[in-house]
Amino acid sequence: MLRPVLKLLGLTLMLIAATGSLVYYQHVSSTSKQIEKLQDEKRELEQIVTRLSTENRVADILVSHQETDEKGVKHTTLLFVEYDKQSVPLPARSFTIAGDVAHIDAIVIKFERGFVADNDALRGHSIALSTRIYGDHQNPADAAMIDTLGKIPDVYRSADPHVTEFEMSLWNDFWKLYEDGSFRQAKGVRALGGHGLWGPFKPERLYTITLESAGGLSMTSAPPKGIYREALKERNPTTEPAAH
Repeated sequence: MLRPVLKLLGLTLMLIAATGSLVYYQHVSSTSKQIEKLQDEKRELEQIVTRLSTENRVADILVSHQETDEKGVKHTTLLFVEYDKQSVPLPARSFTIAGDVAHIDAIVIKFERGFVADNDALRGHSIALSTRIYGDHQNPADAAMIDTLGKIPDVYRSADPHVTEFEMSLWNDFWKLYEDGSFRQAKGVRALGGHGLWGPFKPERLYTITLESAGGLSMTSAPPKGIYREALKERNPTTEPAAH
């Protein structure tokens, strides 16, 4: 009689132990999954923040020649190197301005931040089009043109055709976007408008224009890289006409 009771008691204790182990395992497993989920969410948030704050290089500019005329006005020749959609440098263009302070105009289209955060294939980054450049001793109406609306700029040379088609449609409808809120919303555009960068340009400095993913243009300067130093040595700016 005692043996069956002891056996039953032993089985009961084993069942209790197994149940406790299962509950503990489920708790540990649940906690582990929660930690894993939180880590995934943290990584995703970090990626979103990175995408929102990432900058793309638009152009590099440096002074290839500078001289002062008989009236005391400096004339500055600038090498303007744009980058295509794959961040590959395009052939340099020369612009000669009157003065040593250059004004660079551009138009920028900013998309809704949700598209940027989701890294949308077409609207995951603000887009910019450089339009004209002139010096502080020039009338803006006499500025040299860089890119114009209605033409496919060189920056789209290596772009996906779908990207080119989508962005060019926005440039071609720029003023409709500017005036029509419903049209902007349909295209996922948050804001758009003209942007101007300006400042003194000095020899032996490399000026870099960047575009924020969810914002506008900015410009910084630093000593030129070796490749630019060599390019300047090989280049004879006095024999090259200014671009118009």
